[in-house]
Amino acid sequence: MSRPRFLADQDLNDAIVRGTTRQEPAIEFVRLRDLGLEELPDEQVLQYAVRERWIVVSHDVNTMTAAASAMLNTGETMHGLLLVHQRNPIAPTIDSLLLIWTASEAEEWVGLIEHLPF
Repeated sequence: MSRPRFLADQDLNDAIVRGTTRQEPAIEFVRLRDLGLEELPDEQVLQYAVRERWIVVSHDVNTMTAAASAMLNTGETMHGLLLVHQRNPIAPTIDSLLLIWTASEAEEWVGLIEHLPF
């Protein structure tokens, strides 16, 4: 079992990434642009996340959900998708990510699509 690791989609508010890692510096939370992958389409982002065992965190509620659902419907593995509406407050989203990191294992998120904050 392993701790959840988070991959921020290219549009995720940087304040969520900064706030999460500021509160818990041990969390692995990387942005696609830091990896030079910000131009990848949603399907390839999810495939990359599976290979590298990242849980994707995204504001792309419609397109990313569709891509993840398509993967799951064809029997592919999806390592987890956490969706955050852009109008949601940042602090509760950070709290949800911290809760996921402290109270769950990465393997528990495989195949799941969830909305934050809880």
